Amino acid sequence: MKICKLSPLLVILFGAVFAFAFSTTSLRAQSGSDASMSDKHFVSEAIKGGMAEVEMGRLAEEKGTSSDVKEFGRHMVNDHTNLGDQIRQVASQAGVSAPTSPTMLEQIEIKKLRGLAGEEFDHEYIKAMLKDHEEDLKDFKKEADTGTSSLVKNAANHGAEVISSHLSMIKQIAQAHNIAMK
Repeated sequence: MKICKLSPLLVILFGAVFAFAFSTTSLRAQSGSDASMSDKHFVSEAIKGGMAEVEMGRLAEEKGTSSDVKEFGRHMVNDHTNLGDQIRQVASQAGVSAPTSPTMLEQIEIKKLRGLAGEEFDHEYIKAMLKDHEEDLKDFKKEADTGTSSLVKNAANHGAEVISSHLSMIKQIAQAHNIAMK
């Protein structure tokens, strides 16, 4: 019977390869890169949506005629700026390049709002915020429930809390302005 001896160089090389594989797996788990394509898509879309909320909030502060619309706009700027910063950190850890502008549909909505004034602006802004926050809350809750990355799920869960609060506020504003909710 022959005993096969491994050269010391092969033992060291094998050990180094094993250590490298183990450390990159460990780092991947810590960095959030266990995020699925769906998780990464969610993060990207959340950043885009947040940028749109900030931009529309600035328009509400500037163009809104009622104090509640202006105040809600301020909330959107502050809260979505903070939420966007948090989600950008998650994006970085999950290996997602943060987008730099809202989606094309959101840009169209922003452009539409820019062209409005007075009560017409307030009315359309409120309707847009109702629709956006209802859709966003659904998306954030879905990600919190079904995402694969704990990092992304935690961010989605936190975001859902913020968005739920916004939805409650905008529903009250809609009611005060006699805007029907779906």
